[in-house]
Amino acid sequence: MPIIAVTDLSNQEFLNKYAAPGRVGLAGGNTLIERTIRRMQRNLSESREKSLWSHAFLCSGSRIDGHQWVLESDLEIHRKQIRLGVQENRTSKYADETVFHNLAILDFGLTEEQVRLVMTEGLELLSGLARYSMRELVGTLFALQRPTLRGRENLLAREGALYCSAMVQHCYAKAGIEFTSGVMIKNTTPEDLSRTPVPHTAYVLRR
Repeated sequence: MPIIAVTDLSNQEFLNKYAAPGRVGLAGGNTLIERTIRRMQRNLSESREKSLWSHAFLCSGSRIDGHQWVLESDLEIHRKQIRLGVQENRTSKYADETVFHNLAILDFGLTEEQVRLVMTEGLELLSGLARYSMRELVGTLFALQRPTLRGRENLLAREGALYCSAMVQHCYAKAGIEFTSGVMIKNTTPEDLSRTPVPHTAYVLRR
């Protein structure tokens, strides 16, 4: 798959240039939980190096406010406010290069109809208040230690809940795209998305 390394842009410039609607975004953060997620995906690498990626999202494109937006399932904690589940955010969330060292945009060359299907499903999850499931994430991390479990239902699955990369796979399934054969939706990791054999172009920014 073509991998295009980008080195001369800020995080925000990178997202402004490549985050077209329907594309998949990956981010590698350096908070404690994100470092843990990256480390727990080592079993997916032959060299057992920690993953570059801790989070995945769907690109929504530019809005009337002139900003680029994303659809994602995430845990957001602010003063007096907690958002837990599928949500919309501006890409400026990922602009801080000291927090997000790595970014990637995966372009699967979707048709207009496939983009519509993917984004419509994402908006259905948003409207339905689908939750972010730390419990399912733990189930996936457990399955990474026992690969035979990856093809089975997540042991800690919950109804109406999806964590980040599982949400992306769920939405892409509506367009007939399965990123990793034999891996259940709720066991899908950001690293799985980055390693998918499905034809695509990857734009990658590493620091």
